[in-house]
Amino acid sequence: MAQEDIFKKLVAHCKEYGYVFQSSEIYDGLGAVYDYGQNGVELKNNIKKYWWDSMVLLHENVVGIDSAIFMHPTIWKASGHVDAFNDPLIDNKDSKKRYRADVLIEEQLAKYEEKMNKEVEKAAKKFGDSFDEAQFRATNQRVLANREKWDQLHQRFSDALNASDLAELKQIIEDEGIVCPISGSRNWTDVRQFNLMFSTEMGSTADGALKVYLRPETAQGIFVNYLNVQKTGRMKIPFGIAQIGKAFRNEIVARQFIFRMREFEQMEMQFFVKPGTELEWFDLWRETRIKWHRALGFGDDNYRFHVHEKLAHYANAAVDVEFKFPFGFKEVEGIHSRTDFDLSQHQKYSGKKIQYFDPELGESYVPYVVETSIGVDRMFLQVVSASYHEEEVESSNGQKDTRVVMKLPPVLAPVKLAVMPLVKKDGLPEKAREIIDDLKFDFNCQYDEKDSIGKRYRRQDAIGTPFCVTVDHQSLEDQTVTIRYRDTMEQDRVAIADLKNIIADEVSFKKLFAKLK
Repeated sequence: MAQEDIFKKLVAHCKEYGYVFQSSEIYDGLGAVYDYGQNGVELKNNIKKYWWDSMVLLHENVVGIDSAIFMHPTIWKASGHVDAFNDPLIDNKDSKKRYRADVLIEEQLAKYEEKMNKEVEKAAKKFGDSFDEAQFRATNQRVLANREKWDQLHQRFSDALNASDLAELKQIIEDEGIVCPISGSRNWTDVRQFNLMFSTEMGSTADGALKVYLRPETAQGIFVNYLNVQKTGRMKIPFGIAQIGKAFRNEIVARQFIFRMREFEQMEMQFFVKPGTELEWFDLWRETRIKWHRALGFGDDNYRFHVHEKLAHYANAAVDVEFKFPFGFKEVEGIHSRTDFDLSQHQKYSGKKIQYFDPELGESYVPYVVETSIGVDRMFLQVVSASYHEEEVESSNGQKDTRVVMKLPPVLAPVKLAVMPLVKKDGLPEKAREIIDDLKFDFNCQYDEKDSIGKRYRRQDAIGTPFCVTVDHQSLEDQTVTIRYRDTMEQDRVAIADLKNIIADEVSFKKLFAKLK
């Protein structure tokens, strides 16, 4: 099945099973804004807990804050967002659709990469175990031809971005013959810049209102609170400040479901270090963060680093962690060495001294910063994309059947345990309720008595529930139940008294954190 078809099924699945809904759907929706349903919010909260605890609990020198969404407008002048927070946009005159010029070119690069990979896949099937991929890539003429096209386009694209040459971006689109996905035409407008910040007014009267912005990132809330946290927490460099919060960007090209939205949530940590040590810390956090992703067990090959060709105005090093989504490798997290730009700018614009007195050196300085920034919504999409599976299984009558299962890491699963009475009589529902009452303070449990036991299993598989417990007549006699494991569909007979320990061992964050050492 084509990856595009799988992604469409995933989006439909997220709605059907209470993960993600289109915002304001009864009013035909609001573009690029989504609501999280009853299962989605649980998964989202579990992802946030995994990040927060791995940052704040596992690092003695990292603390958290929660800053306001509304901030003084001068903050965004100091940070450069008022003048430089732009996307290069281009319109197709025939379809009237608007696109990001850089994204169109990146997709063209991905096409060349896909052509190379297809050649490799065909050769691998043909030659089997004797296939040498490195040698094939270095000698095959079709691969080399596409590699040359990729290299030339990549260099040209990088040069245009670094020079902010909008005319060259349009020329690249024309030279590559990139067409509008809707109209199929190459009738493009010029490329122009578009500021992404939402603005509003704060005040009781129109004349006295102050123009403020919905924050486009959470990082600045950390920077303007640097002194408050450092002094009240008696923090010594190096130390970090973590935050989870909403951010807002007026994305013109918002697509691929929740991958790019206008209202989204970020998990960011700013790590303050002594000038001159920032690149060492940058390398350390780069490895720490990729290990955090890989600990979830989605396959190391599905992650890669993308080193930035064009650095932001504040950075001296930047790398993205990319995950292989159904629509290709895309960024889920950025690690940036931001130098002392942010604190120096706020020191300049506020007129307040924002420095750290280093007792070892006996001098004050503006700290440098290493940032890790991850989108909660992209992380959510990564988790559900990697977990969605369609499997062919044998039904009870011996025929082939397809089950849809969300193989979520048990620690992240929205529902940990479903308890099901075999029939709705003979005291079995009461016994099932008794089990839930005993476990509901430890795990998110669900009671399910509707339909046959097989249909109930399928329903819980589709939600991603790792454990199903069936209460039958034997349970009343010997206090045992059948526990079914989602991924293998195997079943065990266990004592009701042992359920808590069996489940706790599999859904504990401790087990996940042990992989991060």
